[in-house]
Amino acid sequence: MTEVKGVIIHSIAKSILDKFGQYGLKRWLELISPNARRVYSSEIDKEAWFPLKETLVEPMANIAQLFYDWDLKAAAWEFGRLSAEARFHGVLKLLVKIPSPNTLINKAGEFMASYYRPSTIYVPVSEAKFCVVRITQFPDLDKTTEYRICGWMQRALEISGCKTVTVDIVKSLTNFQPVSEFEIRWK
Repeated sequence: MTEVKGVIIHSIAKSILDKFGQYGLKRWLELISPNARRVYSSEIDKEAWFPLKETLVEPMANIAQLFYDWDLKAAAWEFGRLSAEARFHGVLKLLVKIPSPNTLINKAGEFMASYYRPSTIYVPVSEAKFCVVRITQFPDLDKTTEYRICGWMQRALEISGCKTVTVDIVKSLTNFQPVSEFEIRWK
């Protein structure tokens, strides 16, 4: 079973509260499964691990339903971006601007592996203003999580100072291909 780190779970509830207010959070909590509701209604241990499908994938579908007119891609992408914002706030925001974009992306495997387990993510191509991020192991990977990863990488690069960042999924484990591959370009 694939698991997601509590820090991501925590960022979802916080982002809903920030974007849609207390009433939006209440409506969303009423919609998610009883087990997910127990997790989100308690103090979330940011270092704990939770079941991916039950605490991330299904609750993101509920976010898409309530706030994004069922557009799962838009919801997951935006919440990935918001997760990067949460990750790189304050002093960390300054630190992410110091290394080159390639250094930041080359660490993507470390970042992502610290959020999802088991997963194997690495960067086989890293050039000026272009890189490829590849996922070779990620049981239960789904489109929701792929879109969250895209949004996260896009926003992390923007925070580091990159402009016009695009992230394209060119291969996908969800399409029964041997890997998921993201091509990232920036100025």
